[in-house]
Amino acid sequence: MSDPSASLVRAAYFVSDSTGITAETLGSALLANFPGVVFQRHTIPFVDTPAGARNVVGDIQKSATQGSVPLVFATVKSAAILQEFQTSGAVVIDLLGGHLRELEDALGSTASEQLGQYHGVGDMERYFARMRAVEYAIEHDDGQSMRALDIADVIIIGPSRCGKTPTTMYLALQYGLLVANYPLTDDDFPSDGLPAPVAQYVDKCFGLTTTPLRLSQVRHERRPSSTYSSLAQCTLELRRAEDLYRRNRVPFLNSSTKSVEEMSAVIMQSLRLRS
Repeated sequence: MSDPSASLVRAAYFVSDSTGITAETLGSALLANFPGVVFQRHTIPFVDTPAGARNVVGDIQKSATQGSVPLVFATVKSAAILQEFQTSGAVVIDLLGGHLRELEDALGSTASEQLGQYHGVGDMERYFARMRAVEYAIEHDDGQSMRALDIADVIIIGPSRCGKTPTTMYLALQYGLLVANYPLTDDDFPSDGLPAPVAQYVDKCFGLTTTPLRLSQVRHERRPSSTYSSLAQCTLELRRAEDLYRRNRVPFLNSSTKSVEEMSAVIMQSLRLRS
């Protein structure tokens, strides 16, 4: 039986009285459970007055005339602003309301409606930690620098184009982890051990692999009709890499069917890392 939602197109609005990051992250996590629906996404931050909300409501109502009832994911603390969205005719999902009430009951205190409360000292400390992590990731991308590997939380290794860089950047930006990545090349395989620059940090290493066909396709976009992108070369490199991981007891995963979020979660769990 075919999925009745497969042909649906729904407008999804992520609205917030702050940056919109929380609304977009939580809302997208919920929408990911409905792969058969196509979502037209709109992120609208800093809606911090009823008048501003009414402007957004106008856009929502216009999209409602063009298809199915829109969805609104809101992280708005003001009841007056939230009420404006309730008049839009959209399905409004208040991502804070129920949880704030639960916290008020648990803490015996009333939540403040003052805007900007999400960005206290703790948030600033996390922000700067993540920026330092991003700087570290950029410096250590693709084996460009071997400096300060002793302070790395993770060293991702793998053949070229297996997903090392996006995973590195996600772990740095999302969790503030210090992550380096190192490309495995033909020069690294004559030895049974890990490449010399990372060998002493084997406990921090995590390997990536993929399928030969997928790797060949990705490399072909970069260097078409080359030995580098040939299926034979990709098959050889991946087999050598996986043998290397097993010999040195380096945990690894196949990136061909996993999102960067899934890979990051597996890496953190495998190496027992905390953000």
